[in-house]
Amino acid sequence: MSKINSLLFLSATELAALIRKRKVTSREAVEAYIAQIEKVNPILNAVVKDRFQQARTAADSADQKIKRTAPEKLPLFHGVPCTTKESIQLTGMPHTAGLLARKKRKARKDAPTVERLRAAGAIPLGVTNTSELCMWMESYNHVYGRTNNPYNPKCTVGGSSGGEAAIVAAGGSPFGLGSDIGGSIRMPAFFNGVFGHKPTGGLVPEGGQFPPPENEANLYQATGPLTRKAEDLMPLLKILAGPVPNDKWCRKMKLGNPAQVNMNNVTVYDVADNGRLNVSTDLKRAQRRAARALSRRGAKVKKFAIEDFKYSFDIWASMLSAASQTSFRAMMGDGTPVNPFRHLLQWFVRLSPHTLPAIILGVLEVTYEAMSGLTGRVDRFVALGQKIKRELIEELGPNGVILYPPYVTPAPRHYRAMLPPFNWVYTAIFNVLEFPVTQVPLGLNREGLPLGVQVAAAPGNDHLTIAVAQELERAFGGWVPPEALLPSS
Repeated sequence: MSKINSLLFLSATELAALIRKRKVTSREAVEAYIAQIEKVNPILNAVVKDRFQQARTAADSADQKIKRTAPEKLPLFHGVPCTTKESIQLTGMPHTAGLLARKKRKARKDAPTVERLRAAGAIPLGVTNTSELCMWMESYNHVYGRTNNPYNPKCTVGGSSGGEAAIVAAGGSPFGLGSDIGGSIRMPAFFNGVFGHKPTGGLVPEGGQFPPPENEANLYQATGPLTRKAEDLMPLLKILAGPVPNDKWCRKMKLGNPAQVNMNNVTVYDVADNGRLNVSTDLKRAQRRAARALSRRGAKVKKFAIEDFKYSFDIWASMLSAASQTSFRAMMGDGTPVNPFRHLLQWFVRLSPHTLPAIILGVLEVTYEAMSGLTGRVDRFVALGQKIKRELIEELGPNGVILYPPYVTPAPRHYRAMLPPFNWVYTAIFNVLEFPVTQVPLGLNREGLPLGVQVAAAPGNDHLTIAVAQELERAFGGWVPPEALLPSS
C-alpha cells in the first residue's frame, strides 16, 4: 500500500502525531483525503460542497507553522482534515439543512463547535448531506439528492448526519461533526459501521445550527463526533465541550478519563429490545456477543428490561413538543407554516418542494397536536419520561452502562424505512433522557452490512460509554473498510 493510501486507515490522533513529528505533511494528508473524496463521492453523494482550495491553503500554512513551532505547542489536531454536517455553520459554506427555500443560504460565521475544531488545528474539507430539516432517517432532500451507503449503495446511510457517517466510513475524512436530536449521529454511525458519540445533554453548545433547538430541546439535541477509531472520541469531545457566552443551556461539566475505567467495576445492563418493536436476529446475536466480551473483561452483565421503553415514541414526541415553540410546519416554510395536507397532494403530482418524509412528519405533527389537546397526553408522557430518567440514573449509578439496539435491522434499502416509520425510537429515547450514548460497530453481517450496539450511561458519564466502546473495539475490530471503496490494508 502506498504512503498516501495508508493515511486513510489512521485515526485522527495517529495522523496528528505523524504531522507533528514531520513524518507526514498536512498538505499530504489533505491531498490524500481530497483524492479519496473525489473517488468515492460520485457513488455516495456524501460531500455536497467542498472547500478543497481553502483546505490546501490552510494545510500549507499548518506546515509552515510546524517549522517554527515546538511540537508540544501545536494544537491537538494540527493539520488534520475533517468534514462537517451541512446544517452546522461553516463560514462561506451552504447552510440549508436540505430545505429548498434556503438553497442560496450560506453561513456567515462558524458555529461554536466548528470554531473549536479549527482552533484545535483541524482543517474542514467540506460539508455533508442531511435529511430535509434534519428530521428523518434517510439523508435525502431536494437541494442535494440522496446519499448512498458505502457498504451497499442501495441502502440508506441514515439521517440526519448520514453524509457525515458515509464519508468517514468510506475513508474520505478522518472524523466528522454531526448533531443528534433523535439518533442523527448514532443511526448513521450504525448504518455505516463507524463510531458516533451523542454527548450528555448540555455538554456541547448547540448554537450555529439550522433548525435551531429551542428551550429544553437544547438539552435533547447533542453535537458530537463521528470517527473510524474509538480513541478519537474523547479528545474530540473535550475540544467540543464547555459553555459559551450567552448560552444558558450549555453547562460546564467535568469529563472523566476512559483510561481510568476499570471494567471490573462496570455493570452492563443488557436490554434486548423495547418490548414493542422486534429486533433482527443478527443484531440480537451481535449484542449478546458484545455482552459476553465485556463479561470476559471483568464487567458484571445483567439481563434487564425497561418496561416503559415501549412508549419511546410518545415520550420523545411529547417532550420535544413541550420544549419547542416553532412547529415543524413553520420550519418547512422557512418561518411561515405550510399546510402539509396540501403538500401531500402536490407530492403525488410532483409539485411539492418537500420530500415525502418531511410532509408526513408535518401531517403527524397536526394529528399529534389534535390528539394531545383532547387527551392531555403530552403532559402524561413528559412526566413518564422524567420518571424513567430518575429511575435509570438511580439504577445505573456511576458505573453502569446499558447495551441497547440502535435500530431493528442493519441498514435498510432506500425507502424501506418509511414502513414502519418509527423504528428510530431505539435511539430517540436517549435524547430526551439526556444520556450520553456511544454507537459502536461490531463487524458485518452475512450481507456485508454493519452490525452495532448503543452503549448508554447516566448523564455526565461520557467517559464510561467511550471506555466500553474502546473495549468492544479491541474485541471486535471496530470499523471494517468497505471493500468496494477502499484499497486493502
